[in-house]
Amino acid sequence: MKQLKLSHLSNFLLLTCIVFIFSNCAIIREGEVGVVRKFGKYADQPHTEGLKLFNPLSSRIIKISTQTENLEVGLNIPSKEGLNILSEVSILYNINGKKAPDILRTIGIEYERNILLPVFRSAVADVTSRFYAKDMHTGERAIIENAIKDQMMTLLDGKGIDVEAVLLKSIKMPQSLARSIEAKLQAEQEAQRMEFVLQQAEREAEQKRIEARGIRDAQKIISEGLSPEILQFKSIEAFMELSQSPNTKIIVSDGDLPMMMDTGVNASNASKKIKSSYKNN
Repeated sequence: MKQLKLSHLSNFLLLTCIVFIFSNCAIIREGEVGVVRKFGKYADQPHTEGLKLFNPLSSRIIKISTQTENLEVGLNIPSKEGLNILSEVSILYNINGKKAPDILRTIGIEYERNILLPVFRSAVADVTSRFYAKDMHTGERAIIENAIKDQMMTLLDGKGIDVEAVLLKSIKMPQSLARSIEAKLQAEQEAQRMEFVLQQAEREAEQKRIEARGIRDAQKIISEGLSPEILQFKSIEAFMELSQSPNTKIIVSDGDLPMMMDTGVNASNASKKIKSSYKNN
C-alpha cells in the first residue's frame, strides 16, 4: 500500500515537472519575433525563430508578426467637390522586427488601432480632398494611392511600421454623380472621335491636293517638251512603223502627222472622197 502511494506521488511529481518545463518554453515561428516582458519591463533585444525558455512566474514572451499584413478598411473619403465617396481600402504593411520592443513600449500590442488606422484616416482625408471624384476612376487613382502611402510613411517615420502599399479596391459613387461622370466621359470620347475624323479628312484632302499638283506639273512638263522638232520626229517614227506593216494601208498626211485608213470598201470610199476633194480644189 505504501509503495502504491509512493508510485502515485512520483508520477504526480514527474507530470508536474513536465508541465513546468513546457510552461517555460515558447516557440517562435518564422515571420515573427518574440519580446520578453519580465516584471512588466520589455527586453531590448527581440528573439527570432526557435525554442525559447523563460520563467513563467516572472516573465512572458509577446509575439509580433513581421510578415506583410493586410488591413482592410471601409470608409467615406472626401473629394475636391465636397462629396463623400464610399470606398474599401487595403493597407499592406509590416513590422520591423528590431523595432518590436519600442513598438510595445510606446504604442502597445494594439498598434493597428492605436496608430496605424488614425494615421491612415488622416492621410486619406488630406490626399483625396485634393482630387475630383472622377479622378478615382481614371489613371489618377495610382497617384492617389501613392500619395496616401507617402504621407503615411512620413507620419510613421521612426515608428517601426513600414507601409508597403495603399490600394483603393472599390469606389462607390452616388448614382447621379456616376451618371454625370459617365456622360462626360462619353462626350469626351465622342469629341476625340470627331477630331480624329476631321484629321483624317484633312489628310485625305491634302493627299488629293498633292496628287493634283503632281498631275498639273506632269502635264506642264509634257506640254513644254512637245516642240515642233519632237512632233516631226514622232511623225517620222509613225511613218516607219506603218511602212513595216504587211497590210495594205492608205496614208493621208500633210507632211507632219499621218492618218491611217484600212483598205477595202471603206478605204475605196475614202480614196474617192480624197480625189473628189482634190478636184473641187
